[in-house]
Amino acid sequence: GADAVQSPDRARSGAPSAGEAVGDRFSTDEIFQRVVATADEEVESDSLKLYVSGFAAGLAITITFFLYATGKAAFPADASGLLAPLLYPLGFVYIIMGRYQLYTENTLTPVTLVLTRVASIPSLLRVWVSVLAGNLTGAVVGTFVLANTGVFSVAAADAAIGIGFQGIETPWWDLVFKAMFAGWLVAGLVWLEHAVRDSISRVVLVFLVIYVIPASGLYHIVVSSADVFYLVFTGNVALTTGLWEFAVPVLLGNTIGGVFLVTLINYGQTENRFPEGEGPRERLSLRDWLFSLRISRPAE
Repeated sequence: GADAVQSPDRARSGAPSAGEAVGDRFSTDEIFQRVVATADEEVESDSLKLYVSGFAAGLAITITFFLYATGKAAFPADASGLLAPLLYPLGFVYIIMGRYQLYTENTLTPVTLVLTRVASIPSLLRVWVSVLAGNLTGAVVGTFVLANTGVFSVAAADAAIGIGFQGIETPWWDLVFKAMFAGWLVAGLVWLEHAVRDSISRVVLVFLVIYVIPASGLYHIVVSSADVFYLVFTGNVALTTGLWEFAVPVLLGNTIGGVFLVTLINYGQTENRFPEGEGPRERLSLRDWLFSLRISRPAE
């Protein structure tokens, strides 16, 4: 509420900044309250702000795409499966530490507000569409530059094409399930990111979790879209083919996997879900929850 003040143990939003039982260790309820505070910020942002931040994240993902392909070309084939992914997390570090909006990482937190019926499903979809549109536009711009300049070496360009075709040639439902596992990883990262208090821990977490995605042959929607756009700009595949056979199943899997983990694990194991400094929140009616853009705010 308006009277919430910042203290050593509680942020201005009312979310805990230190654990109640042990100062440097949060309970599950306290972690969830920190996620809710982040979610409030997401759903209250206007669509243009979300889009612009998403655009910046899409450009940053181009760094991941560029470095991963460069690593694939630079390392020996028998070792590149584990060594090339070491470069993959850098774009995600930029995004998460820079607070850019990335589909999956930032779009999972508002699900908590929908589950507690203080934000509507349409308000969640507005965040998702705005962020994803920005991400894809940024990826289009970044991959267009890579495809039409000499930034890539010849070997790296060939590696980038190979990465894209590997995804397209993977069976549709295999992509969905691979992306579901990636969605679980990212949802877990969101939870862990809110469980730590310092930047160094966040960087280490981001690196370790995101490294696993390419190292295990899993897929993230924005990186996969960059793969598709690069193939399109280099004349190797039609846009509709790349989107349907690669990007769409990855989008579906990431979304299902992430929401499933947030719902079953993070939401299901908590009771006190809102910061103590907040007033009570009215649950939306079923009609508003399903059809309006309403968000229930704390009573002052």
